[in-house]
Amino acid sequence: MSKPPTLALPRGARAYRMPTARGEFAVHEAGEPQRGTALLLPGFTGSKEDFIALLSPLAQAGFRVVAVDGRGQYESGGPPDEGAYAQAELAKDVLAQATALGGAVHVLGHSLGGLIARAAVLRDATPFRSLTLLSSGPGAVSPSQQERVKLLLGALPVMDMAAVWQAMRDLDPPEAADETTPPEVRGFLRQRWLANVPAQLTAAGHQLISEPDRVAELAAVALPKHVISGEVDYAWPVTLMDDMAERLHAHRTVIAGGAHSPNVERPFETAAALASFWASCPE
Repeated sequence: MSKPPTLALPRGARAYRMPTARGEFAVHEAGEPQRGTALLLPGFTGSKEDFIALLSPLAQAGFRVVAVDGRGQYESGGPPDEGAYAQAELAKDVLAQATALGGAVHVLGHSLGGLIARAAVLRDATPFRSLTLLSSGPGAVSPSQQERVKLLLGALPVMDMAAVWQAMRDLDPPEAADETTPPEVRGFLRQRWLANVPAQLTAAGHQLISEPDRVAELAAVALPKHVISGEVDYAWPVTLMDDMAERLHAHRTVIAGGAHSPNVERPFETAAALASFWASCPE
């Protein structure tokens, strides 16, 4: 779970609901498309706020940046039907978002968002200028994370969201408690969890534990690709992401001092790596 360092949007950024052919999505947007437009997709239990720290440096680098809550995530909302959150449906959402932004979009997916971005590119690469997989692996998450996700999947049908939140906190290791987290951010994390549609979490959980390796399919797509991660990662081993980058013939960046969410842990270094890669992509 990404923990944004702040909830305050930088100067010049705005929050609004973006209309698309697939409905409206809550977004944060910053910058002008002098060098291009980027669409940022959050991970499992995440939201657009996970990219707040990237907005200003990427906007200053000349990019229009749009971070989105996906269907059923936080402020976008969605139906209670689990089928509405099948990966193919979420991929169609991403394609509609890219089209609404004018196409030629650099798409970035963090963690689960990377699997969804990949599915969108494999469905239709036309609206995209590049694909970045941020802390996202080639298939299902690591065995230890699969066990945690399975516990969540077992809890969601029999417990309310508040009880599940507390149960997940009880499972966290002692070092996960961060007393330096501002109270408003701690409150936001719980609020965000409660706002998620349970059916979306269930469908996403099943994706995380069953996603096949589709690297060979993706490698055949003629689109610039970037694999970026921290030095350590609990969801997918970094060595696995190294191997994926080689198989994709992708640009590879490892963010020093970063873990599963370098977008919040090392935002300026992450933004610099993204801006450099995007600037290298052909028009």
